[in-house]
Amino acid sequence: MGAGGGGDEFIVSVSKREVVAAVLPLQGHWLPLSNLDLLLPPVDVGVFFCYKKNLLNLTFESMAGVLKKALAQVLVSHYAFAGEVVHNSAGEPELLCNNRGVDFVEAFAEVDLRDLNLYNPDDTIEGKLVPEKKHGVFAVQATELRCGGLVVACSFDHRVADAYSANMFLVSWAEMAHSKPISTPPSFLRSLLNPRRPGSVHPSLDDMYIPVTELPPPKHPEPDSDHLISRIYYITAEQLSRLQSQASTEGCRRRTKLESFSALLWKMVAKWAVAQNANKKITKMGVVVDGRTRLIEGDEHKASLMGSYFGNVLSIPYGAKQVDELNEKPLEWVADKVHEFLEGAVTKEHFLGLIDWVEALRPMPGLAKIYCNGSEDGPAFVVSSGQRFPVCKVDFGWGMPGFGSYHFPWGGDAGYVMPMPSPTRNGDWVVYMHLLKGQVELIEAEAAHLFRPLTSTYLNFD
Repeated sequence: MGAGGGGDEFIVSVSKREVVAAVLPLQGHWLPLSNLDLLLPPVDVGVFFCYKKNLLNLTFESMAGVLKKALAQVLVSHYAFAGEVVHNSAGEPELLCNNRGVDFVEAFAEVDLRDLNLYNPDDTIEGKLVPEKKHGVFAVQATELRCGGLVVACSFDHRVADAYSANMFLVSWAEMAHSKPISTPPSFLRSLLNPRRPGSVHPSLDDMYIPVTELPPPKHPEPDSDHLISRIYYITAEQLSRLQSQASTEGCRRRTKLESFSALLWKMVAKWAVAQNANKKITKMGVVVDGRTRLIEGDEHKASLMGSYFGNVLSIPYGAKQVDELNEKPLEWVADKVHEFLEGAVTKEHFLGLIDWVEALRPMPGLAKIYCNGSEDGPAFVVSSGQRFPVCKVDFGWGMPGFGSYHFPWGGDAGYVMPMPSPTRNGDWVVYMHLLKGQVELIEAEAAHLFRPLTSTYLNFD
């Protein structure tokens, strides 16, 4: 499979649909969403795993049976994924834990794993292999490939879980398939994220978040305007180390790989904006920060609870710079600016203040400003670190996945980028990128040595 190769045009036929509920009867109850959950719009996140033809000669029916049996078992502890999101009398979403169950689809795709064009998930994954969640909180699709390979894909409501929570669930699901005890039972202890009395909100939060009533007017794209597309690349460990060195100033603390990677992308997007005559516009880049470790601050008991907390514990701080300035400054300067805006958000006070900010606004919902970029703003995008993605742990009994990735064309006006560990386990990254087509084309032209289109040859599917 080449960078733009085949494997785009294939038919997926559904053979079975059913609902999988928790194997034990559950007492129905309401679970409020936390203040940090309430910051998320109603968007679904996709994730998928590709498995080569198994060496155990297991049939697709038997593998689907293993998936469903383990799913029914894991939903006992992860009951949030078997429920429904409904609105209460104040108009706020809440989780009804009624064991409604999970829609489970079995399908067949007329394509071999080696011909699946993973570089272009818009054509091969979207609407074909990742299920559209129509009911409930969580949906699954198991797809048999022509070669005997298998794709297991899920969609989940982001208001109920962040990537950390979904990763916990996926590992637990695989553990259940092996009849192992769950290594990290989930905690739904919402009091861990209770607001303070009285609350205290730093003014910086009003720059990062906005009540939905104050959102900028939506952009009205011109007929020939650019549009967001999704691509998947891999970056070698050697290139990552080189980039990190280039982004680190001598005599200063070495910048992280994520800071270095984000800085390079920001410069690339600024260069694209210059070509669009947007030199004087402000371009924004956000980085998703997980607050679990930040909220602990030496409290060992809270550390164990937060380590298994199921829900959203995220913030999206961002930097804003004039396009011209970003384009002209060296990479290490941009990396320093990334580090600076992150520094203020990787603290306990930032997350406690964010919880208080939501409380003061309720029942009016709020949203990260960068999610909906105004029509007068320059280009914006968000980088989300997926380094905890447990691609090598999602083994249901027929071997580790040959590949796995999140798939998140999130519907916002800003782009979205998620680097994850490569299944090769050699320090390489796999990068899911959802950016404007023109930005992608510039990145591929300017940094082809770094962003290499994901191929079946790299994944050893040939």
